[in-house]
Parts: sequence; structure tokens; C-alpha cells
Amino acid sequence: MDRTQNGRTADHGIDPIFLTRWSPRAFTGEPMPHAQLMSLFEAARWAPSAFNGQPWRFVYAHRGSPQWAPLFDALMDYNQAWVEVGVSVLGYVISDRFRRKPGAEPSENRSHSFDAGAAWAYLALQAHHLGWAAHGMGGFHVDKAHAATGAPEADYRIEAAFAVGRPTDAAVLPESFRAREVPSGREPVGSFAFEGRLAR
Repeated sequence: MDRTQNGRTADHGIDPIFLTRWSPRAFTGEPMPHAQLMSLFEAARWAPSAFNGQPWRFVYAHRGSPQWAPLFDALMDYNQAWVEVGVSVLGYVISDRFRRKPGAEPSENRSHSFDAGAAWAYLALQAHHLGWAAHGMGGFHVDKAHAATGAPEADYRIEAAFAVGRPTDAAVLPESFRAREVPSGREPVGSFAFEGRLAR
């Protein structure tokens, strides 16, 4: 198996999709077909979660729709600068802080963020598989995002914003973004995986 893809090299054998998937900012702006967008959420649906609680929620809008502006306005200026150029779908990854079972009081779900992150990863991989790309963002105004999505802060945590689009040449971006429009590297496995006990 070729361990070098997309200018990245894996130290251990993995499927090429983990090297070829990345988070671009340059997109064509073309509309995303509904069926393909639903395919992304279908992939997220099958992510693992504690007790199969599936605490993830996604609130999204297509470019040009009435729902777009509130979600866009919740982004920080830095992200607005490239999202407005060519993103097809804008959304937020949200996690439910509680386990909810019929007939029982809600109870704290310690792994809600962890589980929502797994669902986001599945979504991003499916986007890449279909020839699209998904880019996650931490740069948004939390209060505005809660208001825009309708997610009460007492019950839900907004984990990230995300953009989906068809990748294109970096030339469409403002000049300040173009140099960063390349797949990034990663720290080696030995820096974060430890047998038996964490080494600092």
C-alpha cells in the first residue's frame, strides 16, 4: 500500500482516504444536491455513541436560502471572509448534554461532545468520498450560534460550525487565504499514543 498521498505520508498502514481527505476553504459555490447532503447526514447517523444515545444534532442551510443569513452571521469575521466566497452548505454540529429516555428524567451525558465528534468525522469522510469537502470551524460567536440554531444553551452545546462545498482552485479565495490552501501534516503517533500511562 502506498503510504504517501496528497503530499502526506503515513508512518503506518491506513486506508488512503485518511490522507486524501483534508479541509479546504476554496469551493465552487455550486448548489449541493439534496440527496448528496442527506448522504452526509446518513453517514453521521451510523457513528458510534455511548449507549447508542446519538446525541448529535446538525442545523444547516443552503447558500441563498432564507436560513443562510442567521447561521452565517454567527461566524467570526475571519471565517465569514472565505465562507461567503463559495461554500454550498453551512451548518453547526450540536450535541445534546443529556440522555433522554421516555418516562425518565434527563440525565447528564458525559460523552456528548465525544460522540458528536465521531458523527462529524463520519460526515466529513462521506463528503470526501462523494467528491465534496467539509471544513469544520471553531471560529463563531457562541451566543449568536445558539440564537440562530434555536438550540437552548442549557440543553445543548454547539461544538463547531462546518462548511461543505465542491473543492476548487485557491485562486477564488482572498489573497490572505491562498498560501494556507494545502493539506496540513500531523504529529507522529508516538507523540499522542502511550502504552500503559501518559507520558508528558
